[in-house]
Amino acid sequence: MGNATSGPSGSPSSDASPLVIARSGTILTVGLNRPAKRNALNDGTVLALEACFGDIADDVRAVVIHGIGEHFSSGLDLSELTERDVTEGLIHSRMWHRVFDKIQFARVPVIAALKGAVIGGGLELACAAHIRVAEPSAYYALPEGQRGIFVGGGGSVRLPRLIGVARMADMMLTGRVYSAAEGVTLGFSQYLTEAGEAYDKAVELAGKVASNAPLTNFAVLQALPMIAEANPQVGLLMESLMATVAQGDKEAKARIRAFLDRKTAKVKPT
Repeated sequence: MGNATSGPSGSPSSDASPLVIARSGTILTVGLNRPAKRNALNDGTVLALEACFGDIADDVRAVVIHGIGEHFSSGLDLSELTERDVTEGLIHSRMWHRVFDKIQFARVPVIAALKGAVIGGGLELACAAHIRVAEPSAYYALPEGQRGIFVGGGGSVRLPRLIGVARMADMMLTGRVYSAAEGVTLGFSQYLTEAGEAYDKAVELAGKVASNAPLTNFAVLQALPMIAEANPQVGLLMESLMATVAQGDKEAKARIRAFLDRKTAKVKPT
């Protein structure tokens, strides 16, 4: 793993590694580190993400992924695309699927801080995160239709679940670009911050989710998506089983007791 050598949204890092990785307590931050290329995703970056998410330390409780420089990611590095034949292209796409699955099905919640370009493969990467926080500079696009290609990093599976098939089709057919303000309404992100604040907000949220019971986070990340897509009766059974397991955990019992003893605050609007 690389070492942090600059701020999350400041000048480009001098670190030659494709990722800038740092720890802050139980939170791991992962910065895409190709600012001169608008953090375009080449094989080295994608494989570095696989190594990172395949080796998350046991005491890490949340991950924030962000872009070094002015952009989150402009997508696939097209300079690599011309080098592949059909078979190699298929294998390459499946490699992206494997890596982004490691993010979506990570042991801990993953929060993406978005700014500037969030397009093509960069949008596919953002969709693999569990929470997305955008600042006003963020914009979303799928230029594959104009490039004569098709999404290959899982976008056709993940993005329609966020914004719908028709809206994704429109983006690919017409090259439509959505702004950050539109994106928070339509489902590209769950949060919209002031300029320059997406990273800090993502870290703040990471701190909140890191304080949850690990088994509850596991259930939300692993069981909830399957329940939502299952036959309703199968989903209800899965829910009952997951609820029973979670309630039986020692930490859950301690947290409920603390609430009943008035040691924890009640939920109130912020």
